[in-house]
Amino acid sequence: MGRSPCCEKAHTNKGAWTKEEDDRLIAHIRVHGEGCWRSLPKAAGLLRCGKSCRLRWINYLRPDLKRGNFTEEEDELIIKLHSLLGNKWSLIAGRLPGRTDNEIKNYWNTHIRRKLLSRGVDPSTHRPINEQHSLADITISFVKEEEKIVGFEEEKREKEERCPDLNLDLCISPPYQQENTESVQRGTSLFFPTDFLGLKTGMLDYRSMEMK
Repeated sequence: MGRSPCCEKAHTNKGAWTKEEDDRLIAHIRVHGEGCWRSLPKAAGLLRCGKSCRLRWINYLRPDLKRGNFTEEEDELIIKLHSLLGNKWSLIAGRLPGRTDNEIKNYWNTHIRRKLLSRGVDPSTHRPINEQHSLADITISFVKEEEKIVGFEEEKREKEERCPDLNLDLCISPPYQQENTESVQRGTSLFFPTDFLGLKTGMLDYRSMEMK
């Protein structure tokens, strides 16, 4: 179930407030205070919605409202508060006595945004517009460098696939000679050259060796 309406709107007045309605609302609040806006219209003798009474009082009738244009000091304060709070107009209005949140929001959109843009400042981030453009260029250059690195890795991988690693471990052994093997099997002498592998080994006589 949705929220119930603040009052019965079927029998309420709509449109611009009359001076008589304003006087009744001001007189009631001076005597009884703001109180509950839901029951205030009936107590004040007004055929208005409670929400309409609240907005009429806050934005137009309360005695502490400031009239006229915003001052330069108020402009700078709004800019500073907006950089800290963003579009939280009710909080900003709470730090500007006599100004309403709706009034400050409208003034921001119609005047202060243009003022910041004329200064070369982004109204959303409160940073220089030129600085944001330079940061965007740096980001693009980072992307290009990353693409170069990826391309280099792919090229390196392709080369490795075309040229696989070779096992260059060499094993050196005496030359195989069939007749020497047969001589050993017959129990005869087996001789190696005297300068085998650069070593002066002399003649080795294996006549006395027995095959086991």
